[in-house]
Amino acid sequence: MADRSLRGMRLGSQSLQSEDGVEFAERITATYRIPGGEDFEITLSADAEIPETWESPLTAEIGILLSPDGTPVMEIEDEDKVVRTHWDMLLERRSEEELEELLQDRLHKLRVARGKIVDDGNNS
Repeated sequence: MADRSLRGMRLGSQSLQSEDGVEFAERITATYRIPGGEDFEITLSADAEIPETWESPLTAEIGILLSPDGTPVMEIEDEDKVVRTHWDMLLERRSEEELEELLQDRLHKLRVARGKIVDDGNNS
């Protein structure tokens, strides 16, 4: 049993490959600025398309790409996105009259199910 054991190497702790003859891809560093004024850098491949925005790895805020002279490549748009509520989306599909009719129908069925009123058979 002892002559079958592995010797001389710790499994998983060291690589058997070396970096001899390896040519690394060209890299560039893109600098981004978050709204608080802090800058952070991202390393990208030289032939990659550089995005105009990037999420900060530390604060998760969206940073704007800076040109080499330190000016932002694009302006931050302060357009407030209109928030659509569930009610707004519901009104896109049905009118208030239809909703009122559905509400009354459901209330009637609920009252019948609870035994508070006797069903006359008119409502389905």
